[in-house]
Amino acid sequence: MSVEMFIARRYLLAKRTVRFINVIGVISIAGIAVGVAALLVALSVFNGFNDVVTSVLVGFDPHIRIEKQGGMSTAEYEVIAKKLGTIPGIVGFSPFVSGKAMLTTRAFTKVVFVRGIDQQRIGAVSGLNEKIVLGGVNLEEPDKPPGVVIGLALADQLGSIVGNDLAVYGPSSIQEALTGMSVPQSDVFRVTGIFESNNKDYDASYAYISIAAAQKLLDFEGRYNGVELRLADFHSADRLKEDLTHILPAGLAISSWYDLHKNLYLVMTVERWSAYILLCLIILVATFNMLGSLTMGVMEKERDIGVLKSLGMPSRSIVRVFMTEGMLIGFVGTLLGILIGLLVLFLQLKYQLFRLDTTVYIIPAIPVQIRWTDFVAIGAASLGLSFLAAYYPARRAALMLPSDALRWE
Repeated sequence: MSVEMFIARRYLLAKRTVRFINVIGVISIAGIAVGVAALLVALSVFNGFNDVVTSVLVGFDPHIRIEKQGGMSTAEYEVIAKKLGTIPGIVGFSPFVSGKAMLTTRAFTKVVFVRGIDQQRIGAVSGLNEKIVLGGVNLEEPDKPPGVVIGLALADQLGSIVGNDLAVYGPSSIQEALTGMSVPQSDVFRVTGIFESNNKDYDASYAYISIAAAQKLLDFEGRYNGVELRLADFHSADRLKEDLTHILPAGLAISSWYDLHKNLYLVMTVERWSAYILLCLIILVATFNMLGSLTMGVMEKERDIGVLKSLGMPSRSIVRVFMTEGMLIGFVGTLLGILIGLLVLFLQLKYQLFRLDTTVYIIPAIPVQIRWTDFVAIGAASLGLSFLAAYYPARRAALMLPSDALRWE
């Protein structure tokens, strides 16, 4: 053990009476512990919600989407499909057609996003089949109107159930009606399935029909909007996206699952950093207390500092003594905060202390996810602020002259 560490420990621990300086030191440790615990819990909750959102989106959406402005022809799709079939890591792909249309019943009218899908391949590229709560994905049946699968919220708005017919108006039909050129012509679709994706935007604004029906409805015969892909590991989407830009023909827009919801993730990132910065202020206030405690400690130990310097201890060693004392306070507070935070997180994971209303939320309790990178960020913030708080009193002690310290001794 170095001399500086020995003296710092003696100053910090070997105090026989409870004095004001001691109280401030204890408050500093407690403040750092509370700040670290709050920061750890907050970041873990953000991680938990981020994981829930990602699981919902990735479980329903494709992992990569390839699109072309103006659509791609059947021949272009076949070229792309041939190349995609040779790439490892892709478990499924399917063409799609997308556009807006108007769904009407006797009681309600709603403009929705209509997606034309391949009924045989949809299970390989999307989680639609797993999210069906009523009926099934039966989009093409002999001697029956074409099928449509709608979200649960949309079905509630339209007052429709499985087996009901919906009148669907395509963009060209609506445009002709608005210009007064003709009476709008609708196509009749039969509700064959209702899904619940746990995403309000999808459940209330999306309808799925067959590719052939979508091409006819949206005046997109012989063309596709693009191709959707599903991967064995969605975390490799960004890497595979870069590979596809070199493998596939030019002029294609390739988006990963993150790109499809980039604005949402940017908002969550801003919220996470805002919480990190704001909660670091708790640690900052605690380190101000530590600064006051160490400064008064330097004034109290003026005689000791004078004796040490008169015995030949260099100024840099004096700095190390009080820097070590401050870092010990920061380390103890950080360690206690991490232990308290881990205890709270463990209790939440095991006993779900903070529950949520399942009629409103899709999860029963506040989710948490512990990441080791959070420990690094929190520890760096706490110890860094402790270092800065200890620097001023340590420099003040080092600049003290032995003659001034021992003048009246």
